[in-house]
Amino acid sequence: MDIELLGTLAVREQGRSITPTAPKPRQVLALLALHADQVVPISALIEELWAGTPPRSARTTLQTYVLQLRALIATALEQGDGEGAGGGAGRRTAKDVLVTVPGGYLLDTGNGTSDVREFDRLAGRGYRAMDAGDFPGAARLLREALSLWSGPAFADVNGGIQLDTETRRLEETRLCALDQRIEADLRIGRHRELLAELTVLASRYRTHENLHGQFMLALHRSGRRGEALDVYQRLHQTLVRELGLEPSAALRRLQRSILMAGPDSPVGAAGTNGERLLRAG
Repeated sequence: MDIELLGTLAVREQGRSITPTAPKPRQVLALLALHADQVVPISALIEELWAGTPPRSARTTLQTYVLQLRALIATALEQGDGEGAGGGAGRRTAKDVLVTVPGGYLLDTGNGTSDVREFDRLAGRGYRAMDAGDFPGAARLLREALSLWSGPAFADVNGGIQLDTETRRLEETRLCALDQRIEADLRIGRHRELLAELTVLASRYRTHENLHGQFMLALHRSGRRGEALDVYQRLHQTLVRELGLEPSAALRRLQRSILMAGPDSPVGAAGTNGERLLRAG
């Protein structure tokens, strides 16, 4: 089974889609796929589908959705067998793939793939490379991890409480990996290559201090000191106006470092000190 959650929902068994079109069964499959190879309690599925106000028929209706999913799985398995993908007494059945266990259900991937698991694996390796000072390796691994994202997680699923929470959590992990990948790129001197990307990110995440700090560094190290200071001023105004907050002490120190470096010192001490200040913050 191959699972894709980092964008539109796509779950395939033997290369064939088992993703339903109806909203509620899609929610069930999305939650099962997110926790693939783990038991998802019936209570969690009911909470996801009906947000604390389930109908009396909730369990029966959930069972209907499970049957619909198993029908899609059975069709995929039969088509796979028809093309020589298996067969005989040892082949998997729909009930082997979507398993009923005491108190819940389990989606058995059969050692298949999951883009969420692969993202976590690659990002973890990237973080370890950062800690070891291998910045080129970290940039490569984190870039590979981020390439698994084709859009917001569960982009085409009408999520309930749990999937909405998981969407926010996954987005936070993506932003963390993005932040570290940009940090690694700055460490290996790719400041000019980062400018276009950081221009977009600073506009999209208007109160994200670290991204703005990285934008300031990239601009300053590219010889664009005035624009770097403009980025700080815009962030300062946005934070005060929208959140009633001042920029962090680390970002203020970075601004002072750029001011003190002078217009003819695009790389100099401010770049190094700025990176250290952002990490400290």
